[in-house]
This record gives sequence, C-alpha cells and structure tokens, in this order.
Amino acid sequence: MTVTGTGNAPDVVDVVALGESMVTFLPSRPGRLADVPAFHRSIGGAESNVACALAAAGHTTRWVSRVGADGFGDHLVEAIGAYGVDVSYVRRDPARPTGVYFRTAGDRAGDTHEVAYYRAGSAASAMSPAGVDLDAVRAGRVLHLSGITAALSPGCLDLMRELTAPRPGRPLISFDVNHRPGLWGEAYGPEVLLDLARGADIVFVGEDEAEEAWGLTGGPVALREALPEPDLVVVKQGAQGAVALPAVRGQSCRWGGTGGRDGTPQSPGCETTPRPAATAPALKVDVVATTGAGDAFAAGFLSATLRGLPLTTRLRHGHLMAAATLTAPGDLAAPPPRPLADRLAALDDPAWGRLRLGPGWTDADAEAAEEARTP
Repeated sequence: MTVTGTGNAPDVVDVVALGESMVTFLPSRPGRLADVPAFHRSIGGAESNVACALAAAGHTTRWVSRVGADGFGDHLVEAIGAYGVDVSYVRRDPARPTGVYFRTAGDRAGDTHEVAYYRAGSAASAMSPAGVDLDAVRAGRVLHLSGITAALSPGCLDLMRELTAPRPGRPLISFDVNHRPGLWGEAYGPEVLLDLARGADIVFVGEDEAEEAWGLTGGPVALREALPEPDLVVVKQGAQGAVALPAVRGQSCRWGGTGGRDGTPQSPGCETTPRPAATAPALKVDVVATTGAGDAFAAGFLSATLRGLPLTTRLRHGHLMAAATLTAPGDLAAPPPRPLADRLAALDDPAWGRLRLGPGWTDADAEAAEEARTP
C-alpha cells in the first residue's frame, strides 16, 4: 500500500530504483550474432529488474531514469509500468536515443557469448543531479542503485555521489556493485565504485567482481574490512552461496545495521547487541539462463529486509528469487508466491540442501500450493 506524502511531495514507496534500462534483443536461435536471423524484443536493466521483481512480489516501487522520445523509450516505460512500477518520473529526452543491445543465447560466462551494446550517448547517460527529480528519487524506504550508472558519464557519476553522500533523513541506500569492465573509460575507473559502496547502507558484491574491480582477495572478511562503513555487506559467492556481514559498530537498527549516515538512528527501537554474520548456501538449480539472476537476488533480499526478516532468511529469499530467474529465459521471471517462498526459506538446513529447482518450480502444483497456504 502506498503511503501518500504531504503537500506536493511524491508518494512514498517501498523501493525507488534509479538507473538505465535498455531494449534487449534476444536471439531466435543459438549461434553467432552474425548468424542469428531474427531477435525477440525484451527489456533489460539492473535497477529496473529489481523494481519489477519487487513489484511482482507485492511491493510498491518506482523506477527513475531517462529514455529517448522514441518508440524504444515508449516500450520501456510501458513494459516496466506493466509490472506495477511507478514510471511517472521517467524523463523523455528528445535529443538522445534510448539504449539498445543485442546478445547471443546461453550463459554470459561462455567463451562464445557476444553482447553488442548501443548505448553511447543514450538518454540515460545524460542523467545528473540537476536532471532528475531528487525528491522523487529519495521518496522511498529504500533507494536501490548500481555501479553501472556511475560508469555511464561524468554527470551520472555526480548523481551517484550526490545520492550516496551523508544526508539527514535519506532513505536506506542499497548499492549493487555490478562491475562492468567494458563500460569504464579513461577518465576514471572502477575504483570509484569502492567510494560509492562506502556511502551505502547495504552493499551487494560478488567475490569475483571485487577481485576484478579492486584487486581484493581474501574472501568476505577482507571485503568487510575494505568496506567498514555500510551497515551490511552481502557477498555473493556463486555456486557456494552468499554471506551477509553486519557492520562492527555500536548500534544496530531495523535494517540490520547501525545508525543513519548523519550519525542518527534510522528508526526507534534500535538494538545495541552486535549480530554475527549470516550465511546461506546456494540452491541446486537446473539453469536455463543466468541473465538477471544477480538483480533477482538483490530483489529477494530487499523484499525480506522490508519485511523485517532475519539475515539468514533474507539471504534465502535472495536465492529463491534468483532461482526463479535462473530457471526461466530473459532478465525477468515471475517470483515464487510469497507463501511458497516463506515455506521454503523456513526449511531446516538439511532440507534446504536437498532442494533442487527446475523450470516451472514457481508454479507449484495444487498440493504444494495448499501446503504453502497452511499455517
């Protein structure tokens, strides 16, 4: 349910996601881009993926971005809005195009995988602190950002620095590092992602991308030491699973961390007892495609965070949402029904370890659905 703000302020939503989305062209068959005869149009964007997944899971969300005043921009706004995402603060740029990209079928990690981006000079790359409605961006319980935006242009980097800077009353800042080596130019590089991460409250980072972007090795503990400021650092370890490491500081609040960026508590009722790290092994999944799985994991974790669930349960919800995407083609997939996800997330460790999920698992059969509805 949306909580309406006062005066002319934007409505407050659960999650605001800011970043570029592009029209994605998926191949009609496997093979080189040069050999694919036709493509299916879809949408792709790390931040809008999170907004769409959370909206499908029952949360109120807003996507803030900039698209061209063209047919592709129309398609993005309509497609993302169809998930129930508020797209009223997406600006149209008559001078710059909407970004598009083409990719081959299969896993991005494959040696033969190709991606052709056409996003240079895109409308989204013109975002800046003066070019978006900052009140609308900050009108959420959570503001979700990613490192992709910082790489698009100096103006986008300025915007990211503005949004992650200390500010009284700011929303919880969720930051997915999302290191994309091909996006960084000569003026600055991925080292800026470390500074942005230090300004966030929750950071999602892959152990492998931390090594690639920052040369950090030594696992989750080393990452936590390199990022002492965030309330939570969530380290993704691929097939091994994920670990959430709370800040080693005095006061823990409802979000699973310490006080706000200005030094004040984020909410009444904060705890004073430090909490240990939480871990959750990855699920066994019959993978269809890996695209969008990281975004889905973030969405599942944030959904559980908004519901005030324990850290381990948040990680499990992240894995379950990722499993929904891993077992479907494209960047987005229908999340598991909440009763089913809650039931699976509550399994004991041996039962969790025995789970194996394949295509269609979110469409539980009648018996499983009835079991999920039983208190």
